[in-house]
This record gives sequence, C-alpha cells and structure tokens, in this order.
Amino acid sequence: MNLFLDANILVSVLNKEYPLFPYTSRILSIAGSRQYTLFTSPVCLAIAFYFAEKKHASNLAKKKIEILCSHISIASNSDKGVMKTVENSKIHDFEDGLEYYAALESGCNCIITEDQHDFYFSEIEVFNSADFCRKYLLK
Repeated sequence: MNLFLDANILVSVLNKEYPLFPYTSRILSIAGSRQYTLFTSPVCLAIAFYFAEKKHASNLAKKKIEILCSHISIASNSDKGVMKTVENSKIHDFEDGLEYYAALESGCNCIITEDQHDFYFSEIEVFNSADFCRKYLLK
C-alpha cells in the first residue's frame, strides 16, 4: 500500500508535537516495510523544513529532513500535475492540488493528513493519523 504523507504529518514528527506524535511517529516507523511505501512531495518537505527550522536550529532542521528523506520516497510535482491542479475547478487550494496529484501520480492509495477537509475533492481515501493507525496499524 502506497501512502502519501501531508506536511502536517511530517511536522508533527520532526517537532514531536503532541497529541499527534504517537500516531504520526508510528506511521513513519513503517517506512521500509514490505507492506507500505511512504511518499511525500517537495512542497511538503519545504513546509516541514520551515516549521522544523522555527523550532530547532537550521542545521538540526536540515539533518532531520535528510534523515526523513532517507526513509521515504519523494513524489514529484510534475508539470502534468500542475496543469491538472489548475484545470480542476473543484480544487481551491493550489498547494493541496499539487500534493493530491503528486500522490496520484505516485500510485498512492491514500493521503494521511490532519486536515482531511482540505482534500474534499479526493478520489482516494483520506485519513487523519489516528484513524489510519486504528484501521491498519493497531490491530
């Protein structure tokens, strides 16, 4: 199963933000498993770095992003995805559209985000971290 991780999932782990951290860190802990492949996008990484840098020194934030990138796959923001975002009249937030099409083009089965309502237009499942863990990881 291919999972797309939104920026807020990454920020929660990088900054150990509670009460989400137990769920989001559990999701990231499955990186490299045979059953799951984790994806995120360059846009999500940029957002995660911004918030990590606000909490930690710039060098530590960079190191955290480097470690994160060594364990998850990076979905591309293609020109095709950009144009689909622009052309989709259902999408009102450009960033969310870029993330959505990056997830689709990478073959993701779902998006994990704490802002599920941002992906109201999604044709793939959208979970928050707690719901995803309850459904797939905490059996």
